Amino acid sequence: MAELNTAATTTTEASSCCAPEQQASCCEPSDKAVCCDPSHGEGCACAAGQSSETPAMDIREQVRERYAAAALQVTTTDPGAGCCAPSDTFDGGSEVFGAALYALGDREQAPDTATLASLGCGNPTAVADLHEGETVLDLGSGGGLDVLLSAKRVGPTGLAYGLDMTDEMLALARENQQKAGVENVQWLRGHIEEIPLPADTVDVVISNCVINLSGDKPKVIAEAARVLRPGGRFAVSDVLADEDMDDATKADMQAFTGCIAGALTRAEFERILGEAGFQDIQIQETHRVHQYAGSAIIRARVPAAS
Repeated sequence: MAELNTAATTTTEASSCCAPEQQASCCEPSDKAVCCDPSHGEGCACAAGQSSETPAMDIREQVRERYAAAALQVTTTDPGAGCCAPSDTFDGGSEVFGAALYALGDREQAPDTATLASLGCGNPTAVADLHEGETVLDLGSGGGLDVLLSAKRVGPTGLAYGLDMTDEMLALARENQQKAGVENVQWLRGHIEEIPLPADTVDVVISNCVINLSGDKPKVIAEAARVLRPGGRFAVSDVLADEDMDDATKADMQAFTGCIAGALTRAEFERILGEAGFQDIQIQETHRVHQYAGSAIIRARVPAAS
């Protein structure tokens, strides 16, 4: 899932791919936000067909609609069929977004509706080094896959929070929790720029391809640092832009990945983490998602108590 701050704007080329007649030939109108992806033409994306300057509040609503449609699609249709499938590939290769990035053993621990709703670019739970009794927060928890995996890894003495802004995804996540029989989970409705938890609440913050969607990434990182306990860990999957990505390529990347509002470069992510007080910053690319961008695991920690 994704949140966007209201302080930014984005620029996209106008396109007819989201016109009603195009929607009718692709998906049900209720699925238009998922349907309008780059496979239907150059420049297609959530914001395709809009004016050149779209207020971020509108972008946030477009993102909310896209993921709401994805959540409903999982429960009402076959998510693997047709033009509205939630996964994407790069350069004709293997999937670079979605449940295929999780090991079979992980996917088998959660309901199919949780794995099918996964729209991320990695598997942060695989590298978060979770321990029994810890408290975990997933930013943009979507259908709940990472929350459920985390809850099982921290055990009954631990707790996993899932934060999302989309009611449909939260409803799906609660259904998936019930199917999985996992009790040590709490769902939160809100935005990742304003995490609805007190300071020093969690041991680990995870996220799967969500921070790149925020219009105020420093605020997101600062909020993550705020809610982490001393010595707490930050382990997220996210899209990083190459240093030589120009504006035209950024617009193309927006279309390819579905409303990415400007991924950070490695240097920018490192700088923002450092400014928020994080230490031991590690960034490792895992696979390419675009000619000028890759998915990466970003890890860091806040200082331990003196």
